Amino acid sequence: MTTIQLELPDQLAQEALRAGLLSSPSLENLLRDQLKGRSSAEFLSALDQLDAAGSEDYMSPEEVAEEIRAMRAERRAKACA
Repeated sequence: MTTIQLELPDQLAQEALRAGLLSSPSLENLLRDQLKGRSSAEFLSALDQLDAAGSEDYMSPEEVAEEIRAMRAERRAKACA
């Protein structure tokens, strides 16, 4: 278990204490929620970046299959040479 010392303005610390937010379980929940939120935001940001890249940058399944066939044929040709 890690101990953390925080410096907060007195009024904020008193309000948080009255609200029960400075207990270990409350702080743990707040931190976990923040971490989940950030992970979700990063994931959504990555999806937005992929979407912004445009569909023309992606290969169709047929194009992928053709590339695989060409690669395999090239390897077979090199192995036979």
